[in-house]
Amino acid sequence: MMKEWSKEIEINAPIEKIWDLFDGSLEKMQKIMPQVVGNTPVKVTEERVGTIYRQQYKEGKRIEEYDVETLEYLNTPDHKKMKVGFTLANIFAITAAYEVTKINEHKTRFKYTTTNKPLKAIFKLFLWFAGDKTVVKFVERVKELAEEESALVK
Repeated sequence: MMKEWSKEIEINAPIEKIWDLFDGSLEKMQKIMPQVVGNTPVKVTEERVGTIYRQQYKEGKRIEEYDVETLEYLNTPDHKKMKVGFTLANIFAITAAYEVTKINEHKTRFKYTTTNKPLKAIFKLFLWFAGDKTVVKFVERVKELAEEESALVK
């Protein structure tokens, strides 16, 4: 059993501004994912697919560590996409896909899709009750941040 959530939103910011939050430095990534406290390259490939980063994620007082692998990567002027996969605490196999499509110079469509697959039967129940609140909040956070940063540049 695997569960998928997807949310799309229009953002009043140039495509590069939004993409930079995902494909930039740890500092930029932390603006949209403040719980990520480390992101160290383990294996880097030229075409990006197959690149692996060791990521540290702070959950309360605990820090989880896992390897994030780039599964898909596309970077053209009008359309960019990155899909990553990782296993969280040997409990869930997770993918996250970030996709941006240029509408015009100042407007971009952002789509976020995530899947969650429990690796042990006991955790299937958690997914049964899981909603899309986190996905919606994340998409709104990206929109807010990108529009805010875009306004500063003008």
